[in-house]
Amino acid sequence: MRPSLFLLYVFLLFCSMFSSSLSEKCNPYDKKALLQIKKDFRNPYTLASWDPKTDCCEWYVVKCDLKSHRVVELSAFSGGLSGQIPASIGNLPFLETLTFKKQPYMTGPIQPAIANLKNLKYLDISWTNISGPVPEFLTQLTKLNDLVLSFNRLSGSIPSSLSKLPNLRFMDLSRNKFTGSIPGTFGQFRTKDFSLYLSHNQLSGKIPTSLGKSNFGTIDVSWNKLQGDASFLFRGTNLWKLDASRNQLAFSLSSVKTLPKSLRYLDLSHNKISGGIPQSWRSATLEGLDVSYNNLCGQIPVGGKLQRFDHSSYSNNKCLCGSPLPNCK
Repeated sequence: MRPSLFLLYVFLLFCSMFSSSLSEKCNPYDKKALLQIKKDFRNPYTLASWDPKTDCCEWYVVKCDLKSHRVVELSAFSGGLSGQIPASIGNLPFLETLTFKKQPYMTGPIQPAIANLKNLKYLDISWTNISGPVPEFLTQLTKLNDLVLSFNRLSGSIPSSLSKLPNLRFMDLSRNKFTGSIPGTFGQFRTKDFSLYLSHNQLSGKIPTSLGKSNFGTIDVSWNKLQGDASFLFRGTNLWKLDASRNQLAFSLSSVKTLPKSLRYLDLSHNKISGGIPQSWRSATLEGLDVSYNNLCGQIPVGGKLQRFDHSSYSNNKCLCGSPLPNCK
C-alpha cells in the first residue's frame, strides 16, 4: 500500500472512532451503574442490548433526558429478571421512573439503595414475588408522585409515615398480605384527588375517619376485614370512586343523605349495612352502583336514575324492594 493511501486509511479510521465517541450521549457514570445492574442480575437475555460498546441511551428499557443525557427511566416489564433487586440500582442519581413489573422471579425485600434515588417520581414494583414489609426509607423519596407496590407478597403493617410524602398523589398497595389497621395519618396526604388502593389484603379494624376529608378522588379498601362505620367517607367533595365491598362494615345507609356530586362509582356490596336507600339518591350521577348482599330494607327510590341499574346491584338484601327488584308488598 502506497504511503498516501495508508495515511488516508489511518485518517478515516481516526475520524470514524472520533465520530463514534462524539455520538455517545450516555453519561459514563450512568453507563457503569447500568452495566453493574446487568451483572448483578446475572446478565439476563432481556438486557442483551446493554453492550458496553454502544450508547446506553439507546439500550432496551432505558431512557435518557434529551438535554442532560442522564438516565431518567429504567422500566423492565414482562419477565426476564430474577433474584433480588441489586444495590447497584441506587447508583442512578437522576432516575425519575423505576419500574419492575410482571417479574415473577424477582424475590427478596425492597432494596434499601432505592432510598438514594432522590429524584424518583414514579416507583412501580408490581406483579413480582418480593416480600417483607414496606420500608420506612421510602419516605426519603420526597419527589415521589406515584407509588405502586401491588400484586406482591409484601406483609406486615402499612407504615403511617408514607403520609409524609409531600408530592404523593397515587398509592396502590393492593393484592398483598398486609395486616393491621389503615393508618389514621392517611388522611394527611396533601395532593388533590388522591388515589388510594388497599384492596385484597387482610386489613382489619375501623376505617379511620381522617379518610373522610375532601382531597381523595379514589378510595378502594375492598376485600379486607374492615369493620364499623364508613358513612363519613361520603363527605369527600372530590370523591370519584369508592369501593368498600367485601368487608364487615356495619352502619345505616339512611344516614348518608347526600352523595358527593363528583361520585361516579360506588360499591358497598357484601357487608352488613342496614337502613334504606335515601330518596335524595335519585339525583345521583352514578355510572356504577352495587349495594347487594347487605341488610337493606325499604323501597328503591323512584324517579331518578337508580332504576337504570339491574337487579344484581340490589339483590340479596334483607327486604329491599321496588324496581328493578320485585314490587314492595
